[in-house]
Amino acid sequence: MTRLDIISVGILTVSDRAFSGQYQDSSGPKIIHLLRQQFKNPLKISYLVVADERSRITNALRKLARQEKCSLIFTTGGTGPGKRDVTPEATETLCTKILPGFGEAMRRASFPQTPTAILSRQTAGIYNKSLLVNFPGNPEAITVCFAAVMPALSDCLEVLDGPEIIYRDQKLNTHHHKEK
Repeated sequence: MTRLDIISVGILTVSDRAFSGQYQDSSGPKIIHLLRQQFKNPLKISYLVVADERSRITNALRKLARQEKCSLIFTTGGTGPGKRDVTPEATETLCTKILPGFGEAMRRASFPQTPTAILSRQTAGIYNKSLLVNFPGNPEAITVCFAAVMPALSDCLEVLDGPEIIYRDQKLNTHHHKEK
C-alpha cells in the first residue's frame, strides 16, 4: 500500500455577516465535508473567515499560501455582482496565472439548476505554489461547483509539483503522476 500525501488545504470564507458573528458559516464546513468525502488523502485544514474587504482577503490568501503552505485554497463568498463582492479581484491581484476554465466550468454546471449562475464571477489561479479556487457562498452551489472542478485539481497540483491527490472515486484517478 502506497503512503498517501497529506494535502494542505486552505478554506477562506468571505462574509461580512459570518465575520461579525451574525450567523455561523456553513459554506466553509461544506467544502471541508466535500474534500473528506472525495479525497482519500489525509487533510491538513487551515480555515479562516474574513469580511468582504479586498485587503483582508488578499492578506488571508497570502497567509494560507505562504505561511500555511496550502497546496489548495478554496474561497467561498464574495463572487456575485454586489458592491462588496470583491473575492475575484483579490484573487486576481495575487495570482501569477489565471485559470478561467474553472469559473467557466462552475457556471456551466450551475446554470441548469440556477439561471442566475451567470451572475457569479468565480475564478481560479496560481499563486506561489497554490491553486486558488473561488466558490460561491451558497452551500448547495458549492456542491455543484466542486463536482465541476474536482477532476482538474489533481492535474493542476501535479503541474505545480504539489502533493498527489487520490480520489475515492477510482474513475477520477486517471492521470499519470511523475515519480517524486
